[in-house]
Amino acid sequence: MSEENKNVADALNDIFEDDPAKKERDKEIAKYEKKRQKAIDKEQKKAAKKAANEAKEAEKKTADDEQENKEKSSWSWDKAVAESSADAKAETADKSEEASQKETSEEAAGAAKSESLDKTAEAVNTDSSEEVYNEDGELDEKALKKQLRKKKKEAKKKEKAEKEVNIVKDLIFLCIYIIIVIGICWAVLTFVGQRTEVSGESMSNTLHSGDTLWIDKLEYEFGSPKRFDVVVFPYGDDDETFFIKRIIGLPGETVYIDEDGVIYINDEPLEGDVYGREAIASDKRGVAAEEITLGDDEYFVLGDNRKNSEDSRSADIGKVKRSYIYGKAWFVASPKKDWGFVK
Repeated sequence: MSEENKNVADALNDIFEDDPAKKERDKEIAKYEKKRQKAIDKEQKKAAKKAANEAKEAEKKTADDEQENKEKSSWSWDKAVAESSADAKAETADKSEEASQKETSEEAAGAAKSESLDKTAEAVNTDSSEEVYNEDGELDEKALKKQLRKKKKEAKKKEKAEKEVNIVKDLIFLCIYIIIVIGICWAVLTFVGQRTEVSGESMSNTLHSGDTLWIDKLEYEFGSPKRFDVVVFPYGDDDETFFIKRIIGLPGETVYIDEDGVIYINDEPLEGDVYGREAIASDKRGVAAEEITLGDDEYFVLGDNRKNSEDSRSADIGKVKRSYIYGKAWFVASPKKDWGFVK
């Protein structure tokens, strides 16, 4: 800057320094700076006071923690000492009690053993003429053991004898059981059922020659034969030979077979007869070509194989009395292909 310009600047500064507005502005600035500095000082004092308080509280807390730790340490030590003393006392008491119990148990065991020996000796003396006490009145263990061995041998002999008796009893019971079973079977076969074998084809296709058949003899003890039942009855006076036929006519009915082979019951065609293999030929009607009136205890029977069956159409058989009917054909037991109830 030149000397001239410097002089101009100084002159201008002198002018502005004497300006009242500038002076007022500088005064306001100074006042603001003073307030700002005062606020800063106040905040600094407040922060310093807060820091001092926090330091004081921290110091106090540290002192309290040290005191508490000191007290805890002292209490733990006292407690440990007390517990150790109590445990020692308890252990001493337990040992003393255990020793006392052991001593008592040994005394009791000795007394029990002595009592047991005395009782054994008394039992032996009761059952034996030999004494187990010596002259001084003391128990002779050798004599006692000898007597006990003798007793054991006698007990074994007694046990063996009892087993033999039990075997005999079991055999007797088994024999009784077998007899009872045989009796039941006999009763069933005599009064309830009986096995027989089919011979001939008069009942095919219901029954076949060679079929093993079970007869129910009990059913007609409580009821009467029904239409279409397959019944068994003897051939005349021969109790070894039986006929097996199907009931067609019932007591009191009138039976007739016309020329076309149609069966009439009381002048009405028989209904439900699905068992005949084929119609009855005119020359196979037999005595049924004329009306047959059945008595109060008589039945009219036919074989299912109407073409090849000797039945009530034959004068040799005719009407079958109720008392002649032996039982009802119930079940085919063999062969396997024919298994089942008789329908």
